[in-house]
Amino acid sequence: MRAETPIWTPSLFRIADANLTRFMSFVEARGTRLTGYESLYRWSVENPESFWQALWDFCGVRGLRGDGPALVDGGRMPGARWFPGARLNFAENLLAAGPDAAPAIVFRNERGDRREVSWGSLRAEVARIAAGLAQDGIGAGDVVAGFLPNLPEAVIAMLAATSLGATWTSCSPDFGLQGVLDRFGQVRPKALFTADGYFYAGKTVDSLAPIAGVLKSLPSVRRVVLVRYAGAGELPGAVDFIAYGQREATLAFNLVPFDHPLYVLYSSGTTGVPKCIVHGAGGTLLQHLKEHRLHTDVKPGDRLFYFTTCGWMMWNWLVSALASEATLVLYDGSPLHPGPEMLWQMAADEGVTIFGTSPRYLAALEKSGYRPRERHGIAKLRTVLSTGSPLGPEQYDFVAESIGPDVQLASISGGTDIVSCFALGNPLLPVYRGELQCRGLGMKVEVWDDAGRPVSAEKGELVCTAPFPSMPVGFWNDPDGARYRAAYFERFPGVWHHGDYALLTARGGLVILGRSDAVLNPGGVRIGTAEIYRQVEQLPEVLESVVIGQEVGHDVRIVLFVRLRENLALDESLAERIRRQIRDNTTPRHVPAKILQVPEIPRTLSGKVVELTVREAVHGRPVRNTEALANPAALEYFRNRPELSG
Repeated sequence: MRAETPIWTPSLFRIADANLTRFMSFVEARGTRLTGYESLYRWSVENPESFWQALWDFCGVRGLRGDGPALVDGGRMPGARWFPGARLNFAENLLAAGPDAAPAIVFRNERGDRREVSWGSLRAEVARIAAGLAQDGIGAGDVVAGFLPNLPEAVIAMLAATSLGATWTSCSPDFGLQGVLDRFGQVRPKALFTADGYFYAGKTVDSLAPIAGVLKSLPSVRRVVLVRYAGAGELPGAVDFIAYGQREATLAFNLVPFDHPLYVLYSSGTTGVPKCIVHGAGGTLLQHLKEHRLHTDVKPGDRLFYFTTCGWMMWNWLVSALASEATLVLYDGSPLHPGPEMLWQMAADEGVTIFGTSPRYLAALEKSGYRPRERHGIAKLRTVLSTGSPLGPEQYDFVAESIGPDVQLASISGGTDIVSCFALGNPLLPVYRGELQCRGLGMKVEVWDDAGRPVSAEKGELVCTAPFPSMPVGFWNDPDGARYRAAYFERFPGVWHHGDYALLTARGGLVILGRSDAVLNPGGVRIGTAEIYRQVEQLPEVLESVVIGQEVGHDVRIVLFVRLRENLALDESLAERIRRQIRDNTTPRHVPAKILQVPEIPRTLSGKVVELTVREAVHGRPVRNTEALANPAALEYFRNRPELSG
């Protein structure tokens, strides 16, 4: 399934210059002998207290660590407590490092607008907005919400709120009215930052109508701050962002406990009202410092771009790079409008060194025939990151051939649940097609069979068998923790069950095969959906696909839906090519019993294919919470298909 020859190998210079190499020397200076990354990884999971303390010191975390242990009740999961004596402030650690005149944020949008925010201006703006929030009585224990495009103002508002010890939560403006209420209605924010609109695919989208509807149903909101961005109009009762707060305010930080609520993030909500996942200040900070500095090799002056919205955890992950003195490159708009060159011209213009995207975008780029390295001066680009769904082996080839053979491709995997990664990149190790390079330091990740036994080079359930700092503090409105325990610890008591179907390779890499609850089970054989997508979407005629298991009698048959290029129809010749591609590169059991064409495939607002929702529609069962979908009308293409009646 995977070539044994790596597609990328770090140069001796990259290895010598890596933060991770320096960290290994730092650990060895403390008396631990290491022979390479694998020995560092083993030490990190066998000695979690020592590892996380060393990381705190290496990264120079600002705050009071306390004299007590780094981990209390480490044998309990959930229930372990990290740095119980520590006090820190998340925003302080993000704002401390950069020199006043250097750029902290560069903003671009699809219309060609550009803004730059220096570190000095960022600190001043955070102080101004924080003063306004404080005057409005906002502080620790309160929630501040953002209904915003990916603007510098979103970063400023988050940092201002968290500098006071308040909890930040956000949705992107493409969420519908009910989608926003399903989220903000649970956490009852006292302050709300919003924009008048946003731009997407050449259109100006008005946000004022939905936000007016939100405010009618959110009596908890006592202050609304409006960012004038798209020129869409006025919002009665709102104060202008540029007039809010107190100019010349002094930047101050409220030190809070390590597990103090920093963020509320939300599950997709495709199976019911979204879960409100609470993440702590210290755990989020430490985990992101580890992933940025050690695994992604972020250094001062790096320019880090990730295509995201404020409604996806990758926004939170991206913003944390300020703590490593990186410049954030923010983008608002469609990644492919007016053409595939948009993000790559931006990357060339801004000297992006780390470029974050998704398999869906890379697939669209490949099928368009666009080769960035031939069109743009992207010599400064060092690493491409990808997440959101499994990255197929052929997409590794595309990156090497069309973006650059010297560019490291780091597929990363984790999720909103942990606001971080279980497996990700490594600047010291080779990259192999279809594989995530390594498990994250301090993350005791294994793959288990159905009986709860660890397996290697076999498919199974991705689990984490020991606590880690970025585990959720809990769920909102879950006082006894019952919903939290049911979400992650029911399948294997005392062990985090993540819900990914995966394979751990002999060399320590990880292959993600899809979500466990979407695994296909024809004749009792478990097949990950990504195994099929990797084959189908190699065909140039197929733009994207979704595969489900349809219940027929007492068995399950595989049904594949494909969206084809414009003006193409699925005939028997193409269907047979699809079947042959799957059969020749997997097994006969992977071949779909039915292949059907659809004009559109439903996705979440963060762009993920909703396999379980499609499965419900095919079976004629009610689909709950369609507000969680970007295109709910697409479900009609899957209901009452006569081809599936027999």
